[in-house]
Amino acid sequence: MPGTSLLTDPPPRRSRRVLRRVLVASLAGGAVAGAVLTLLPGERQQRVPGPPAAGPQARAGTRAQTLTTVTYGVPAALPGLTALIGRQEARVRAQPQDARAWAVLGSAYVERGRQAADATDYPRAERALRTSLEVRGTKNPQALDGLAALALARRDFPAAKQYGEQALKAAPRQWTAYPPLIDAYTGLGDYKKARSTLDKLLALRPDATARPAVMARTAAVYRDRGWREDAVAQLTDAAAGARTPAEQAAWLAGVGQLAWERGDLPDALRHFEAALRLDPDQHAALTGRARTLAGQGRTAEALAGYRAAVAKRPDPGDLLELGELYESLGQSRLAEEQYARLRTAVRQSVAGGVDEELLIGRFEADHGDPWEAVDRLREEWERQPGTEVADALGWALHRSGEDEEALTYAAVATDKTKGGGVRSALYAFHLGMIEGELERYGPARRHLQEALRINPYFSVLRVPEAREALQELGDVPDEPPPGE
Repeated sequence: MPGTSLLTDPPPRRSRRVLRRVLVASLAGGAVAGAVLTLLPGERQQRVPGPPAAGPQARAGTRAQTLTTVTYGVPAALPGLTALIGRQEARVRAQPQDARAWAVLGSAYVERGRQAADATDYPRAERALRTSLEVRGTKNPQALDGLAALALARRDFPAAKQYGEQALKAAPRQWTAYPPLIDAYTGLGDYKKARSTLDKLLALRPDATARPAVMARTAAVYRDRGWREDAVAQLTDAAAGARTPAEQAAWLAGVGQLAWERGDLPDALRHFEAALRLDPDQHAALTGRARTLAGQGRTAEALAGYRAAVAKRPDPGDLLELGELYESLGQSRLAEEQYARLRTAVRQSVAGGVDEELLIGRFEADHGDPWEAVDRLREEWERQPGTEVADALGWALHRSGEDEEALTYAAVATDKTKGGGVRSALYAFHLGMIEGELERYGPARRHLQEALRINPYFSVLRVPEAREALQELGDVPDEPPPGE
């Protein structure tokens, strides 16, 4: 079906091979659930804050949060961001040489665009941040922090690394320079530098106001190392120490994601709903709640939750999940409607400078042209070789029939020595399916079982595939191991 690709025109850096292929779009790729942590049964659950009261004071606090600046990794309520943008726009009109005002304005645009999935804020952010640099010069850590945050929002990890290192050099004792740089190194697959940067951040001993955000960033690094208990402890402490309703809601949603990742649906639902009582705009909680309801078989509620989430924020990944849910229910027409919205959202995102190659590659691998997916993801791997890209490229190679090479990348995604310390049900599923195609039946059976142990609800489309593949593999053969 020609002419139905996510993107009508290829991006500028595409290879010549791409031009030979036509994109097709029966869009329902692999689960896009984001980076989530894993909560083991009984892991310090007594430290997780219970559902907070949903009284008018808490709701008013969320809406009336007063901001004077924006810091990467510190959640802020959308109404507060909009009010801050209005104040800063008035200030720079009155005082166009105020470099700090331009930097705050740019950072607020970045955060609002990220929270609302509105990439049109990103060019505004870039203009404001570059104006701040022009006014004050390159020794401007606040503007450099903002540019690093902007690059991360656009999934441009090389640029985030460049700006993050410049910000760190300009203000090595300022804790805000470290979190963007940690995420940039992670996106580039440089987990050693991410860990050493975290160590330097912790050595600064940030004060109480910064501590929750630092603990949340620490949890993400611990997750990448496979230190799940420590990651849980850090994130639950961040939720307990949050200073604002919006901040606490974000960390509670993170705890909900931990519970969902390990298949504890009641606990996940409890935390997502607690987060939404604090901040109705907490998007991760909205989609997390819908995902959890789908896992519980409460399909009508799940569909309503997803529709509410994408109505507020038409994020491409969320539209993909909603389309997959419709597809799993046999409602192909409604699924295609979501995929059409996804194509529009991707075009808008790319127009704002966001790198959507990973999402497009996942889509093409499963429901389009797998060779197109390989081309895209090879280039993405060369530019920013993180674990997510390794997994996606391995799966695309498998779908295009190149299973030997596919195994190399799937192994990277799950190899603790190469950064794949996180236990991902999707990664284990991909590895098991590739091994099965290569007739490595023992490892295939083991990894498919592992995927279902990690989270038996990891994907409404892929879980049935995993169960069917295990059934075809059958029981472990009653024969001596090799060499005996």
